Amino acid sequence: MEAMDTAAAEQLRSFVERIERLEEEKANLASDIKDVYSEAKSMGYDVKSIRKLVSLRKKKPHELEEEEQILTLYRMAVGV
Repeated sequence: MEAMDTAAAEQLRSFVERIERLEEEKANLASDIKDVYSEAKSMGYDVKSIRKLVSLRKKKPHELEEEEQILTLYRMAVGV
């Protein structure tokens, strides 16, 4: 197998280093988010509900409506 030319090797190294930096940033952000959830919990908020709210806010209105209709239908089917 032939060795990569210098430019290609440098480009690959650059990609890997960028990914490593982003992974480190992602880990720091995840830690910060965990801290916010912990703070909310210490103030008496239900973290499970907050997580659900965050998830719901990411969805589009028509997606929320469809999800709610399906959930209502399933609830009726099982008597909840």
